[in-house]
Amino acid sequence: MIQGLAKKLGEERLALLAQIFRFGLTGGLLTIMVAAAYWAVAEFFDIDPLISMTLVYLTFTGVGYLLHSRFSFKGHGERDNMGVRTTRFFIVNTLGFASNQFFVWLLTHYLDGPTWWPVIPIIFVTPILTFTLNRKWVFG
Repeated sequence: MIQGLAKKLGEERLALLAQIFRFGLTGGLLTIMVAAAYWAVAEFFDIDPLISMTLVYLTFTGVGYLLHSRFSFKGHGERDNMGVRTTRFFIVNTLGFASNQFFVWLLTHYLDGPTWWPVIPIIFVTPILTFTLNRKWVFG
């Protein structure tokens, strides 16, 4: 059955679907943990939301690299230059952090909304950006 499905979809598309599934598992878990940690630190410790997001970024970046390099994108692309791949991952992760910081600033500072507002784009927008860049540029 799997071989028939592989032929029907094509190996490349099947690999993409597998990556999306694995990224959905690890990235989804990480995204929920980041969003929850951001909100909890900002809300319960009364820390400025921008500082909260910074602390969360620093905490989860290394975990994200290990999970994505060893699970989400395993077997994808060239694996011979770990230094380049690691640098690119941190660049992409920093872009994700910058987009999250923008959402936090816009929704909590500029629009003076509650600390939970940025959780929505953190969960639904940033992962699309980071998946695409990780697949094409970091692990491609």
